Amino acid sequence: MFELADAGTLGFDNERLARIAPFLAKTYIDSGRLPNAQLVIARDGQPVHYTKLGSMGDDKRELRDDALFRIASMTKPVTSIAFMQLVEQCEVALEEPVARIFPEFADLKVYAGGGGAIPFAPGKPASAMRFVDLLTHMSGLTYGLQNRNNIDAAYRENNFDFARDHLDSDAFIEKLSKLPLEFAPGTGWNYSVSTDVLGVAVERISGMRLGDYFERHIFAPLGMTDTHFGVAEGQSERLVDAYAYQPGHAPKMINAGATSKLNEPGAFDSGGGGLIGTIADYHRFSTMLLNGGELDGARIVSPKTIRLMRTNHLPNNADLTEMSSSLFSEANNAGTGFGLGFAMVIDPSKTLMPSSEGEFYWGGAYSTAFFVDPVERITMVFMTQVYPSSTYPIRRQLKTLIYSALTDSYADGDRP
Repeated sequence: MFELADAGTLGFDNERLARIAPFLAKTYIDSGRLPNAQLVIARDGQPVHYTKLGSMGDDKRELRDDALFRIASMTKPVTSIAFMQLVEQCEVALEEPVARIFPEFADLKVYAGGGGAIPFAPGKPASAMRFVDLLTHMSGLTYGLQNRNNIDAAYRENNFDFARDHLDSDAFIEKLSKLPLEFAPGTGWNYSVSTDVLGVAVERISGMRLGDYFERHIFAPLGMTDTHFGVAEGQSERLVDAYAYQPGHAPKMINAGATSKLNEPGAFDSGGGGLIGTIADYHRFSTMLLNGGELDGARIVSPKTIRLMRTNHLPNNADLTEMSSSLFSEANNAGTGFGLGFAMVIDPSKTLMPSSEGEFYWGGAYSTAFFVDPVERITMVFMTQVYPSSTYPIRRQLKTLIYSALTDSYADGDRP
């Protein structure tokens, strides 16, 4: 699968790296807490560790090296990169109002009451939403899955979280524009469908469906041959089953790979969570990010664009504990900022985990995860398939195991 470099030469202790697979097997696979686990760790783009455990699902077939996973919100960084390609071409600017592309959003209102059994109250006119607000999740939009208030409930009624089966891009925006914002754009942070809207912006600006844009401008140049919105024809046997956590019981299978609707064309390419892909493909994407936007001669974006994206854009360098309207599991809130499509570590001590300042990352609802550490030049991609991603502390555990195996640090303060 991966040709492994010598870990010792790249600054890792082989015996400590060897702790990872037994830990995952004992804690998660043998106990039935996870159906499978796939992990690749690399330094300077060179893989030093690869683990593959468990099965494809209920049929107990051994997990394939080329298994396809629902990467869910790990789609968001891809969409953000696509949008920034258009920014680089001056097709759009971060500070521009989204109403330039979405006239439907010209008359947005901030929530002032109502919802549920009664209509929403007339809201206060919102300040103009900008494209940077979409990238940073400071738009005032939300997610139905948050399940906190009447706006979230309206999102669930419209089934925005699963638009693939019943809405096209224009219908998605039209329905979304009729609902109030949770807060005025730029004044708060809330995990939301913002990146889905950003994906539709890529479509309207480029004139291409989002999946086609990704294929031409990101996937083909990077050699990401197995990542798509949905499963390629004839490849359904590669899609793992998806599971949901059940307290006190083994996870319940909720979507069989062989019979999933993901094997059929969808109406909507969800830039916020719709991609299906392999660990090898996302390793290539992560390595491109580590390299400042380039891989094997293919320049996707410039180093300065990556630097802008992985810089904290929360006001006054705040972290998410100060800005977030909702709790979620894709980021550890303390010491964590948010940039243009990624969370990043702004204060390692507050995270209470080994990390580097400037490390950036994200994850998906089915417990997939990745991180890029530009200080130590380390990347990690982890795949599994259990919803929700808050179920287990596996991301913290993996980071602890990885950094505990690092013997040669590039951080000045860590050198002996």
